[in-house]
Amino acid sequence: MNQSKSQNQKRTSKRTGTTSTRKNPSSFVLEMPLSVESQEAKVLRSRFEAGRNLYNALLCEAVKRLKAMRRSPEWKAACAIPKTPDYKDQRKAAFALAREKYSFSEYALHAFATTARTSWIKEHIDAVTAQTLATRAFRAAQRMCVGQAKKVRFKSKGRGLSSLEGKSNNAGIRFILDKPTEGNGGKLVWGCGKLEISALIDWQDPVIRHGLGCRIKYVRVIRRKGSSPKAEGADCTGHRYYVQLVVEGKPYLKPKNMTVGNAVIGLDLGPSTIAIVSQDAEVARLEQFCPEIRVDARAKRRLQRKLDRQRRANNPDNFDEKGQIKKPATAKGKGSKGKGKRFVWKDSKGYQTNSRRMANADRKLAAHRKSLHGKLANEIVRAGNVIKTEKVSYKGWQKCFGKSVGTRAPGMFIEMLKRTVARTGGTFLEFSTYTTKLSQVCHGCGSLEKKPLSQRTHKCECGIGPVQRDLYSGWLASYVEAKVEVDPITKTETQVEFLSVSATLKWEGVESRLSAVTDSLIQRANEGEVFPRSMGIPRARARLPQNLSPTTAKNLAFLKGKEEAVSKKRIPRLKAGGDSVVFCS
Repeated sequence: MNQSKSQNQKRTSKRTGTTSTRKNPSSFVLEMPLSVESQEAKVLRSRFEAGRNLYNALLCEAVKRLKAMRRSPEWKAACAIPKTPDYKDQRKAAFALAREKYSFSEYALHAFATTARTSWIKEHIDAVTAQTLATRAFRAAQRMCVGQAKKVRFKSKGRGLSSLEGKSNNAGIRFILDKPTEGNGGKLVWGCGKLEISALIDWQDPVIRHGLGCRIKYVRVIRRKGSSPKAEGADCTGHRYYVQLVVEGKPYLKPKNMTVGNAVIGLDLGPSTIAIVSQDAEVARLEQFCPEIRVDARAKRRLQRKLDRQRRANNPDNFDEKGQIKKPATAKGKGSKGKGKRFVWKDSKGYQTNSRRMANADRKLAAHRKSLHGKLANEIVRAGNVIKTEKVSYKGWQKCFGKSVGTRAPGMFIEMLKRTVARTGGTFLEFSTYTTKLSQVCHGCGSLEKKPLSQRTHKCECGIGPVQRDLYSGWLASYVEAKVEVDPITKTETQVEFLSVSATLKWEGVESRLSAVTDSLIQRANEGEVFPRSMGIPRARARLPQNLSPTTAKNLAFLKGKEEAVSKKRIPRLKAGGDSVVFCS
């Protein structure tokens, strides 16, 4: 058994002939556009549609097996087993027995995919692609099984599938490079019908050269909506097609990103700001998070209203007198299951055009945001290889700061920063805000003071401060340490975070550097730059000219006096000869 295990861990590359001892070596994704002709686009559309139908059938079968398994006595008996560590193995074996009895597993769904891939679907989807679709369907049902999702989502004809992939570069969807004697091109080869599509390869790009020099694990075909069917590289339905190569190895790094700092960095990330401070405050930054992103909210809102008007004009029968969508009428016949009749929504060409415009704008925004996230993550890693930040519920932020979180996506940035730190061999620590309370604590005397969000400075009676609140929290985050404590009774391990005592010893010199950052921001604000209110930087106000002409000064004095007269509280007085009340100045 040990010998077979060692053989499985060895992987030999056919291209280089080298052997990898890791079972799952690191990999990255290389994407290139495809040069698709009209006839090839027609074949791709039919295969994506066949894949959609097969995926829905597999997902329906997985949900049926899941519901039957949950109703079984074996499942109820497994749920009745206590969740204590002593019964952990027994509980796991009971659930595994229920899964095996009702064939709720990934490989059981692979076997069903072989029988479901018949008739016309067999002409478009090969066996390997069908197995990957079965894996996707099982993962969706598995999320509902373990409580991570309440329901599954079937792929409608309007949405369709966005990707199809294989399992290796030997069968199904493959990518083949031309031989050196034939040229320097490459093509996508799909086994069913021997579909061959050329890829647009830019050999001048170092990322492309690096990726194509690595071993290809498997291939994925992607389609995305363009701005219109007349867009460059789009087919008659407005889709562009790309090939993604999942290759073995590490991604290409720019020379400037190869250097990794050795400082300990503390982050304080907000919905619209970010503070980056090292322990010695040599690195101290307070800036707006992703300031280059500019969303034209007015134009987007106008386009959304236009889409709503077009939808109402195209489907007048689906709305009631109040303008709300009607509720489907419940069927009341013998043998009826109580399901309502589904509405049919009609989309005009103008509605489809505006929908593509909206989707294209969101796609550009997402691409720009991802680029800014990667740039900032590399800048942080170049400063230090130990990153510490608070563990925040970004879903909770969406309730209070929905627009800012939706535009800048701080949660996606943290995930990208984690991957960047792991790639460079650094350490990333997320600690609980409940145990540390960095926005309330004072490291000098250890007192806790709950501050409102409007208070953007920290000042304590012990002499600490005034210092900007986000910068101070970022500096304290760099001194948070974690240790693992073992419960002697239950033998469970718990990670405990605490603020290091050395923060008090190194405060000298740090306060002046943090104040210098705030002073530079105030100077920029006085010059006219606008910062978010969460920074606590006062905005520049309109100032009067120093030398005023006599006429201008007289007019300003007159306006000021009139404004004061109007602002006085008017006193009610009785009018002579009657009981009516009038207000006199």
